[in-house]
Amino acid sequence: MSPATPPPVSPSRLVRALGDWQRPDQPTYRALAARIRLLLLDGRLAADTRLPAERDLGTRLGLSRNTIAAAYAALREAGYLTSVRGSGSRLCLPGGERGESDLLRTSAIDFRRATFTAYPGITDLYAEAVERIPDHINESGYDIHGLPLLREAIAAHYVGRGIPTTPEQIIVTSGAQHALHLVTHALIRPGERVLIEHPSYAHAFDTLAAGGARLLPLPIEPEGWDVAAATELLRRARPSAAYIMPDFQNPSGASLAEEDRLALVRAAAQAGTTLIVDETTSWLDIDRGERTGLAALSRDVVTLGSLGKVVWGAMRIGWIRAPRPLVDRILAVRSGVDLGTAILEQIVASLALRDIDSVLGFRRTQLRDSRDHLVGLLNEHFPEWNTHVVNGGMSLWQHTGTISTLALADAARAEGLAIIPGTRFGVDGAFDNYLRLPFGYTNADLTAGVLALRRAADAVGSPSAQRRVFEPVV
Repeated sequence: MSPATPPPVSPSRLVRALGDWQRPDQPTYRALAARIRLLLLDGRLAADTRLPAERDLGTRLGLSRNTIAAAYAALREAGYLTSVRGSGSRLCLPGGERGESDLLRTSAIDFRRATFTAYPGITDLYAEAVERIPDHINESGYDIHGLPLLREAIAAHYVGRGIPTTPEQIIVTSGAQHALHLVTHALIRPGERVLIEHPSYAHAFDTLAAGGARLLPLPIEPEGWDVAAATELLRRARPSAAYIMPDFQNPSGASLAEEDRLALVRAAAQAGTTLIVDETTSWLDIDRGERTGLAALSRDVVTLGSLGKVVWGAMRIGWIRAPRPLVDRILAVRSGVDLGTAILEQIVASLALRDIDSVLGFRRTQLRDSRDHLVGLLNEHFPEWNTHVVNGGMSLWQHTGTISTLALADAARAEGLAIIPGTRFGVDGAFDNYLRLPFGYTNADLTAGVLALRRAADAVGSPSAQRRVFEPVV
């Protein structure tokens, strides 16, 4: 079966994705073509997506049709666009491949994902789960709520953190991203405001926007939140929901201070705002210590969780903890989306939660070693950068000084390194001078990656770097 053709991108959506794309050192048409190419290469636009008509895009950007035509021509010449009379212009990758380019699939180092390989004990967990499968053979396997044994294990986890929870408050999902999708469609109506940290998890922007939310960015720094500013924004805008990651936030690594947690919960309650708290990174503590879960401070908080970061992302096990009335609304939404989560993986997850202390002990040692190695590499090879050392999470949110990470991403590809520009974690082109650097890799891969990044950074400012933007990369 051939892959489905992606829908055409509207002029308004493309303009939002482009962000602040113009460059004083490049002709307008070439800068526009470079940004569209980058949107394709880093996955924000899929291959075979039809671009807007030249006149329509020119009108939205305030540019002449000739300028748009020149940008499209540059993309065609470089092999990133095909045009057929009557069918419009569609993005493509050199060689006709769909999905990622050959270069990205064969990159020596892929720094685009903040994740680890599987926990070493995963094969034993699966083996034990297979032995338990006969206990469930007489069940239909279609359960949108989740296996009782896993919901009980997740509820017990919350009770152990001082958060009274019953299994009926838990919905097992196919990962945290699936959980956010369900909550978005159950809780938020198109056009409603949703507060979101800025920067934030890239796919959260995508999911909330796809649900029709009007996003209200709340700036945060690596040092943390400005709770007074958040309180004022909640009071004035009264968003229907707020999506936050209070522990080792992705990508900044920041954590909400203990003394600010109750203040934020109270401000949200006064504004009538439902807090959607993403705790997928909450277990990634290196040297911070335990902090109060926001669900312990209010019974109305909706919490998203996952084992993907600490056990194995490929398990695709996540969950929602919510008040009972909202659980019923979410289940009603889910019945029209999917019919439940894989049984074997749910059994594995229940066993992993049984051994969670061992899993976390292993991961925290791994996180500390990898973080310290990456920090040492940056201090050695990028002494001009001021590296902020996080106390948890899986990545550094590195300020790159005057270096554009859009340009850096292009140069890094030539060095066999795949990175994501900082703009992917913001809106309207923000954070072009920030780079998320994950450290869930071996020390050898981290070393090779930083050396490649150094070469790319040195190349960014060279005249040849501008000339080769649309030359084939080999």
